[in-house]
Amino acid sequence: MSRAGEPTDLSPELLLRAYAAGIFPMSESQYEDQVFWVDPESRGILPLDNYHISRSLKKTVRKGRFEARFDTVFTEVLDLCAETAPERENTWINKPIRRAVIRLHEMGFAHSVESWQDDQLVGGLYGIALGSAFFGESMFSRRTDASKVALVHLLAVLHLGHFQLLDTQFVTDHLSTFGTIEVTSNDYLSRLDTALKYQSQFHNNVAGPQLRQAVEHVLAGSSSLKND
Repeated sequence: MSRAGEPTDLSPELLLRAYAAGIFPMSESQYEDQVFWVDPESRGILPLDNYHISRSLKKTVRKGRFEARFDTVFTEVLDLCAETAPERENTWINKPIRRAVIRLHEMGFAHSVESWQDDQLVGGLYGIALGSAFFGESMFSRRTDASKVALVHLLAVLHLGHFQLLDTQFVTDHLSTFGTIEVTSNDYLSRLDTALKYQSQFHNNVAGPQLRQAVEHVLAGSSSLKND
């Protein structure tokens, strides 16, 4: 991981230029105002043509334990992703990043995928859509499988919008269960360059039968993991 500079003005326009160049911002702590740019030597991506969804998760999605919504409470999702937890004393989403990302949402570039249960927000994720690339930023979960269900619905929306690249930044244990892989920086930049040549649409208004059909397409196209 390499760092470059500490911008004093983290504007949404600067963020978009950074994502297009293959770098992204982080901070040492949510309590600090400084931001550094991250340019990893290897990058995590979730191939949109080769992912895995476990049999147990497929059952959870099909039973409808959670209701998926898009962009209805973006700031709340962002703030829950930035919350500390007993196993995570610091998070990287500080005030400058928060302000810039909220502005990107207002401009139509940043989106949230939300899992609701009994009319309560219990999980979700947010990311940035640019060209036909989606940069997954962070997720949270207050119920078992809530964030995983949100990721399944993200895949459905990305397929519906003909996205070509899902950037996860890093490979975590959580994401590896979906088939996230690590690619070199050069490989990633090549994929990103291709994805930015096309314009996809993030369908945040999809619902009802159309959403269920898109989700079922994702579930049917996935290979189930042997160990559930």
